[in-house]
Amino acid sequence: MPQTKGLLIDMDGVIYRENHLLPRAAEFVHFLIESATPFVFVTNNSAPTPEDLVVKLSHLGISGLSVRHFYTAAMNTAEFLAGTHPCCTAFVMGDAGLNLALQKAGIPNDSIRPTYVVVGEGMQSTEKLSKAHELLERGARLVATNPDNWCPVKNEVTRPGAGALAAYLEASTGQRAYFLGKPNPYMFQRARRLLQRRTEEVMMVGDTMETDIRGAIEVGMQACLVLTGSTRLEDLGNYVYQPTCVLEGVGDLLDELKGSSKDRRTVAHQSMTEATHPKGAHKHLQKRTETPYPKPRPAMTK
Repeated sequence: MPQTKGLLIDMDGVIYRENHLLPRAAEFVHFLIESATPFVFVTNNSAPTPEDLVVKLSHLGISGLSVRHFYTAAMNTAEFLAGTHPCCTAFVMGDAGLNLALQKAGIPNDSIRPTYVVVGEGMQSTEKLSKAHELLERGARLVATNPDNWCPVKNEVTRPGAGALAAYLEASTGQRAYFLGKPNPYMFQRARRLLQRRTEEVMMVGDTMETDIRGAIEVGMQACLVLTGSTRLEDLGNYVYQPTCVLEGVGDLLDELKGSSKDRRTVAHQSMTEATHPKGAHKHLQKRTETPYPKPRPAMTK
């Protein structure tokens, strides 16, 4: 991958699942740090702060990270609102990460006449949903940190995401939400700027076709799908857009970056035909590291 000079990396399903690192994830991240390869973790989870994520990965066995290595959907939303609508206010439906990001961007919390109702990750009370509905009826505009209708919790357990909560308010008020986070191009371009690399020099590494891969392809980035998360090889035939490469996990990507892969088949472009007929695909891609989510499941995004 001679053109790759920087990496944007998803977290859940790529680096860890639940509270366990995926195979060779620590080795992969430590190599990036030691080789001074520019990288940023890009997550649609608006709940944690960058400081929270530094601590989480430290507990999981990945040291040497700082807040500059993280870019969350909450940060992306705050940058967008502050840049497009200075002096706006927001009624916030989300956890600490979203509240802190908006505060740092100078966006006050407003429960009387806000410019925006901002929906992020986290369970909300009936009272807060009713308040958000009331404010939207009065003229506030609806923004969501990300479009994910559901998010993984365990191998076969998910929870409602910000997209589902936004859909509730869309249905009750008739107002359409504006979704930030992946796959919105704004998320990818803002994260890319942190790497100080051109678009074509950056690769997005993710496990989800609807967010990670779609967004990268649409802005002109390389897109590497890993099969340690929510997407199975046989799912690829369902999508018009396709990843640049498909890997079993970040350990295979590490071998490629080191130039030590035993077989060039460790990085394989998957055509629609190959994805639809997995028996003809490369053998190393036949094995699933994680148990797939039960099917059928509603689309992760609209």
